[in-house]
Amino acid sequence: MKLYEITIRPISGFGTKLKGDTLFGHFCWQVFHDQSLLNGGLEKHIRIYPERPFAVFSSAFPKLVNSSIQYVLKRPDLPIFFPFPPKEQEREQRILALKENKKKKWMVVKGELGIDLLGARFLSDSDLIDEISKQVTWQTRRQSRKARYRQFVATFSQPHNTINRLTQTTGTGMFAPYTQEIIHYYPETELVIFVNIDESSTDIERISKALERIGNWGYGKDASIGMGRFKLGKYKELPFLEIGDSNACYTLAPSVPQQNIFTKTYFKPFTRFGKHGDELARSPNPFKKPVIMADEGAVLIPKDKKVFEMPYLGKAISGISKSLAETIVQGYSPYLPFKMESYNERILQMFS
Repeated sequence: MKLYEITIRPISGFGTKLKGDTLFGHFCWQVFHDQSLLNGGLEKHIRIYPERPFAVFSSAFPKLVNSSIQYVLKRPDLPIFFPFPPKEQEREQRILALKENKKKKWMVVKGELGIDLLGARFLSDSDLIDEISKQVTWQTRRQSRKARYRQFVATFSQPHNTINRLTQTTGTGMFAPYTQEIIHYYPETELVIFVNIDESSTDIERISKALERIGNWGYGKDASIGMGRFKLGKYKELPFLEIGDSNACYTLAPSVPQQNIFTKTYFKPFTRFGKHGDELARSPNPFKKPVIMADEGAVLIPKDKKVFEMPYLGKAISGISKSLAETIVQGYSPYLPFKMESYNERILQMFS
């Protein structure tokens, strides 16, 4: 497998967050309509996906391109004292520092993608916007200051009306006005998606072609009314990180970790209430069974270094659909290996 990064730029609001498992589902629909995107077509590769995935997509993360390329990842889902060991002597000062540190939900890593928890730079939403504003046009900076736009990902409630054509008005029941949440990224933001590709099955050119089509037609919920649009940017191959003395895995997408191969797992649960798209969206039962996953930013500590021999972790999930038995959920995730102190080591440092 090879690892690539693909840059995209949102040009509309989104009804669904840009997460790896949903990107995988959209790619599969693209292959359904264009079998040339996968060698041998979709049916063959879905059948063997639990043993040999043809592609594993990450979620989308901000990309900084100022003096050097940097990626802004979600802060690892570790106890807060791992990235921020208490330094203050007074209890009141420690509590105030803790409140400030909890706002720092982003972790900056350099272009080599190496994670150093002790030396990493952590950012709040406000800090991240200050960084991104250095690479946007002055018009966007001025408009954002005027709007006091201090969230990188903002959620708004969009009102909708359904008109009863008999009365030409709204009403009750299915004709009642309603609102839906729409996600907006900071203007002119560049996002990056990492993808592991089995080049005996497909290649980066075909993956990019599929993503470009997804960006043109719309991604996720409410794509039919203009949501989920993005422009495709450049792509490039990335080297896999050296394992060295790494003893932990940082995941880049929601995943379902394998059983009995990790000594400790730190993660936030993420429940995917899936729904079929495209041709199956109007099937008698378009809803999939819920899947509980470990959200991106999970830290998994393997029992054995053999885990690092694979460029992804997790497993595929099947048996979730009554409309299409072959449906697969990407329970895999790309990951970054890194060195993490043990829980006991960190506790000793705190009180030494």
